[in-house]
Amino acid sequence: MPEDDRAFTTRLARYCARNPVALERPTYDRAAKAVTYRSDKSEGPTAGTETADPLEFLARVLVHIPDQSHVTTRYYGWYANRPRGRRRQAEPTAVDAPPMIIPAPRVAPTEATRRWAVLLPQIFEVDPLACPTCRGAMRLVACITQRSGIDPILTHLCTRAAHAAHADARSPPSTRARASRGAPRAPRPPAAAPTVP
Repeated sequence: MPEDDRAFTTRLARYCARNPVALERPTYDRAAKAVTYRSDKSEGPTAGTETADPLEFLARVLVHIPDQSHVTTRYYGWYANRPRGRRRQAEPTAVDAPPMIIPAPRVAPTEATRRWAVLLPQIFEVDPLACPTCRGAMRLVACITQRSGIDPILTHLCTRAAHAAHADARSPPSTRARASRGAPRAPRPPAAAPTVP
C-alpha cells in the first residue's frame, strides 16, 4: 500500500479489525422466513436493503470465515520469517549481552486520552466520549484497574443487559393459552343449596 495514503490504510485496518457483518443490521422475519440486511451506505451499489433466504445469508457469511489453519496474515520485507531469522542469528546470545529493553515514552494523561478517543472511532466508528443518551461530550474521570471495582460494574452491566433483552424478547406462543382464549368457557356448575336439618 502507498506510504502516504492514510485513508486507504485506515480502511484496511478497519476491514481487518471488524466482523464482516454488523449484528444490528440483519433482521429475521419469522413469518416470511427471510433475512433482511440493511446497509449503512446511502449511495452506491451496496446501499439500501437486501432480502435473502436464511440459508443463503448464512452461506454468504461463511465465505468470510477462514478455514482451520488458513493463514490470514502474511509478513513481507522486514517482518518476513527469513529476515527475522537472520537478525536473530546475528544478534549476540543471551549469555553475551542482556536483552535490550526500550521503555515506552510516557504520555501526558490528556494526550493519552486524546489518542484513545481519536483511534477508537477510526476502527469502530463509535465516539467513546459521546454520551449515548444526549450525545453530549463526556470526559474521562478515572481508570479503574482493581478487580474489586471492575467486577461489580461488569455484573451490573450484564444484569441490565439481560433485563433489557428479556423485556424486548417475546416468549413463544402457548397452545394452551390460545385454546383457552379461543374456546368458549364451560358454564360453572350451580352452587348447591344449603340443606336445613
